[in-house]
Amino acid sequence: MRIGIIKTKNSKTEALAVIQPEPIERIDKHPAAVYLAGLAEGSRRSMLQALNVTAGLLSGGKDTAGSLNWASLRYQHTQAIRTQLEAMYSPASARKMLSALRGVLKEAWRLGLMASEDYRRAVDLRPVKGERLPKGRAVTSGELRSLFFNCQADNGPTGRRDAGLIAILYAGGLRRSEAVSLDLEDYEAGAVKVKHAKGNKARVVYLSEGAQKALEGWLGLRGSEAGPLFLPVTKGGKVISRRLTAQAIFKALGVRALRAGVASFTPHDLRRSFVGDLLEAGADISTVQKLAGHSKTETTQRYDRRGEETKKKASALLHVPF
Repeated sequence: MRIGIIKTKNSKTEALAVIQPEPIERIDKHPAAVYLAGLAEGSRRSMLQALNVTAGLLSGGKDTAGSLNWASLRYQHTQAIRTQLEAMYSPASARKMLSALRGVLKEAWRLGLMASEDYRRAVDLRPVKGERLPKGRAVTSGELRSLFFNCQADNGPTGRRDAGLIAILYAGGLRRSEAVSLDLEDYEAGAVKVKHAKGNKARVVYLSEGAQKALEGWLGLRGSEAGPLFLPVTKGGKVISRRLTAQAIFKALGVRALRAGVASFTPHDLRRSFVGDLLEAGADISTVQKLAGHSKTETTQRYDRRGEETKKKASALLHVPF
């Protein structure tokens, strides 16, 4: 195995690269495959992308997560890649990529492909510190009204379905991957059972009266046949009996925002708004954390997209005796 030096266009940082990794023939002993197999579907896609980036940097673009010999990495390689990731990506992205790297190396050790001492040294890296301004935005109540009004003005099944989608993404705080995994049986009397949640953390969320009304408008058209809760609708208005995809949700909301004259937003922005609006309404953060399915309250806090007006209101609570 040769060790070389690579440079990237986006960074002056040099990193050691494993130029000629030894191929691992047995897929059941490939540490990256074993690591990814243990993740939820949504996390699997994200971490595979992270591993592909790391593998490309380590090999000068010659390898992917599936072809790099991860077990051959040593401390000098992981330290070099940490430096590159810190220079090229936001702190959060760099931490995610290093987490994936550590996970693969741990599987390499578990599979007997890496000595304990080599593994411990390779993962002994300083944490990447720092924060960037948070992504995403809050969807205002006025924008939500415009979106629902546009859905109601659409006489076809797409309007009813999209109203139900917006209702469950906002009022339930669901991720789009969680929304598409729902079956009809998962909804009953305003309660939604989220069985296929991130991190395998199943939970129950409760929809407000307005959200129930929006969702049940779709259910009245969908029918009571068992199967996925949300279904695709053709341009001709025909409802197809198969599961809606996560990408289809992203596209549907983009079209709906354009038609309603609302600024662009993502499905996850509705989830962020769910967190911020609940906190604004006085819900305690521990309860919001459970409803959102977060492992830590720190994650819930990062989802809060309430604006400067909220900060002004909080500051006004202080009495200065002057």
